[in-house]
Amino acid sequence: MSTPVISGGTNPFSGFSRLCKGLAVVLVGTHITVQFFPSAVTYLALIPARTIPFAWNLITAGYVEQSVYGVVVSTFSLLFIGKLLEPIWGSREFFKFIFVVNFLTSVCVFITAIALYYITRLENYLYMPLSGFHGVICGFLVGVKQIIPDQELPFIKIKTMWLPSITLLLAIAISFWTLVATTYLPTIISGTYISWIYLRYWQRKPETKLRGDPSEDFAFSTFFPEFLRPGIDPIASIFHRMFCGRSDASNDGQDYTLESEPLPGSDSIEASRRRERGARALEERLAAERLAATRSARESQKDAAENV
Repeated sequence: MSTPVISGGTNPFSGFSRLCKGLAVVLVGTHITVQFFPSAVTYLALIPARTIPFAWNLITAGYVEQSVYGVVVSTFSLLFIGKLLEPIWGSREFFKFIFVVNFLTSVCVFITAIALYYITRLENYLYMPLSGFHGVICGFLVGVKQIIPDQELPFIKIKTMWLPSITLLLAIAISFWTLVATTYLPTIISGTYISWIYLRYWQRKPETKLRGDPSEDFAFSTFFPEFLRPGIDPIASIFHRMFCGRSDASNDGQDYTLESEPLPGSDSIEASRRRERGARALEERLAAERLAATRSARESQKDAAENV
């Protein structure tokens, strides 16, 4: 099935949902708050040494951007990627994805900081305020990879299936050059992996009453170049059995897999349906934007004619 190339449409700054706009207001609002009241970072950001009494930091930290650059990137990414994902997943599932990925990413970052402290004995790992929405943004990229993996980005001609991998690679590379980028690395890595686990094993599909996405096109090895995949698959299977083995069997027999073996035809059918949904939603959104632009142009011409 051929799919359209991703485009911003004639009016890319329209069509945002209430949920995306509300979350964008939260991101901007928390950023303004910590700028005018720096002490608020102590209560909102994730500070590992204070997380035990301030456990809500595991939720609030993801919505606190401490830099102008961070809040701009996170807000625009939320609005534009959310405009693609939310119509396909639904508002409830979209919000659930954000909440789960944000919370579990914060838990992973907390564990990483504690582990690094015990390894290095540097108290900086315990008292550095960690926050930001970039873990969820990386999760959005994984969602785009799942829905429209074969789409090409305009101008640079890169398939969307490589967006999470390229983001991770750039984050790792930049962390070797700047110390500030190193603080973002655990969140980016955790957000990417947690979102893949969620979409791969946990996300429910209302139309099929099934859970997850067992298709080969969404396997963990697809994040890596093809020549590395034979070495990645055995490692991925170990983590699969350790952390996600229980997701493979369903007591009521309604999941995709049984006794660790996929049901016949489930991979190709679900992958085809997912791509069709993504392509259809993208086509509908672009058509709606073109229609709105055409109506606006006609109204402008009509008004100009009446004024003459």
